[in-house]
Amino acid sequence: MPTKNPPATTDQSVNPTGKAWSGRFSEPVTELVKRFTASVTFDKRLAYADIQGSLAHAAMLARVGVITPADLADISRGMAIITQEIDEGTFDWDIGREDVHMNIEARLIVLIGDAGKRLHTGRSRNDQVATDIRLWLRDEIDGLIERLRTLQLALLGMAEKHADTIMPGFTHLQVAQPVTFGHHLMAYVEMLSRDEARLIDCRKRVNLLPLGAAALVGTSYPIDRNHVAQTLGFDGVCENSLDAVSDRDFAIEFVSAAALIMTHLSRFSEELIIWMSQSVAFIDLPDRFCYSSSIMPQKKNPDVPELIRGKTGRVNGHLVALLTLMKGQPLAYNKDNQEDKEPLFDTVDTVRDSLTIMADLSANIIVRPENMRAAVMKGFATATDLADYLVKKGLAFRDAHEAVATAVRIAAESKRGLEELSLEELRKFSPLVGDDVYAILTPEGSAALRNHIGGTAPSQVKSAIARTKHRLGL
Repeated sequence: MPTKNPPATTDQSVNPTGKAWSGRFSEPVTELVKRFTASVTFDKRLAYADIQGSLAHAAMLARVGVITPADLADISRGMAIITQEIDEGTFDWDIGREDVHMNIEARLIVLIGDAGKRLHTGRSRNDQVATDIRLWLRDEIDGLIERLRTLQLALLGMAEKHADTIMPGFTHLQVAQPVTFGHHLMAYVEMLSRDEARLIDCRKRVNLLPLGAAALVGTSYPIDRNHVAQTLGFDGVCENSLDAVSDRDFAIEFVSAAALIMTHLSRFSEELIIWMSQSVAFIDLPDRFCYSSSIMPQKKNPDVPELIRGKTGRVNGHLVALLTLMKGQPLAYNKDNQEDKEPLFDTVDTVRDSLTIMADLSANIIVRPENMRAAVMKGFATATDLADYLVKKGLAFRDAHEAVATAVRIAAESKRGLEELSLEELRKFSPLVGDDVYAILTPEGSAALRNHIGGTAPSQVKSAIARTKHRLGL
């Protein structure tokens, strides 16, 4: 039976080197090797997941009779103490114990004695760490989905306010056709909705239990993996022990989805940066998202969007790092996989912070509608509408295209817009032009013509907003 009140010892009295396999070796590793191989400085963030997984494992061992109910009670009591110490910041993380798992196990043995030594029965650190990562990542995915939705709501609110606000749409960064600002913002809502769907789908493959695979081939103890999976809220178990402990494709898939999220945030950031510049001046950002220059007092720099744009490269790099980490590994577990955590952790942190700050920023964009509309008028944005007008009057499209191109050239030479040309001048390019032409030469008229699903007409923007709200359960 476990010792109810163990003597005040250190784990070194149980295991002098703090290593799980220390009896096999005749000399300790050097301090440099100890630092080089240790992961506790970063994997300690898995502590709560490690405790959660250990408690479920212990409960299963007691259920199948491998450990006693008294052992389980002691393990539960010891883990409660460890949890409190971690909460309070008093837990002693020792690099000599290498990782989060050995630190917690060593402390548990100090607290409860032999029962703590029995906890690792039927498992390995290989399946233990794979379980911890999946538990931790599952919760983080849930949090990121909520942040994605918060950002979508911020963009929806801004789009609703500006469903009628005219701005230039661009291709090749050249003024192309009139678009509403609301429609432009809804493009990013669509991107984010796909990002959300990818995370939801990725979560399904994250949410499978590796525990029970042990080191690589399973265990001879009569374990009940499905019971552990149910206890921990997993959808099922990893069905091949070698695969369960060795692959990290679920983490790579997550980072891939995260890189796409950051790509979308980076594109939006790039537009915010351009729109905020004095030469464009479509928007302004609240001061809390900007910094000044150390030398130029007049400057208001969009540092937050610039950093999000920059941090996208960081997450892309993590994806390449994880793919490279995995590509050359034979089955089963290899120490290389210790290097999976820092890229994964940093990806989660970066995406979480980027989504959080972008949601606040997006809800508070200061829009300059008059500048947006003025920019539309500079680029002959309704030229396509004039061509379509002539086609509807019976002219072949290629002939209409040529006639309007000539009209644009003449208008540009006289520094006028198409809407400023007289009816007589317009009829020189095609006799099919009538008095009704001016209705489609305004930006508002142009936008209103795109009155179909996916179009920029204000009524369609409002419909798109309504559909998205319904999808989000609003």
